[in-house]
Amino acid sequence: MQIKKNIAISESGYIFNPSSGESFSINPTGVEIFNFIKEGKTYEEIEQLVLEKYNTDKDTFDKDYHDFIGFLKQYHLLDYGEKEN
Repeated sequence: MQIKKNIAISESGYIFNPSSGESFSINPTGVEIFNFIKEGKTYEEIEQLVLEKYNTDKDTFDKDYHDFIGFLKQYHLLDYGEKEN
């Protein structure tokens, strides 16, 4: 799973999908996770980075991560290449 190549994101969290013309805003943590996915990091790598940086636990991260992935799927921002995380 990866972010579609044509999806643009600003440092402030503004996402633009040129295919649909839709735009979205996400919070700073969402920007980090979005960029981690765009860099090709695995779920486990993202989990470790977030747990080290933020005061959260694995269960909360897992729920929030999968909610975020659901958002990305809902708005067709993901491309499924080799495998889905």
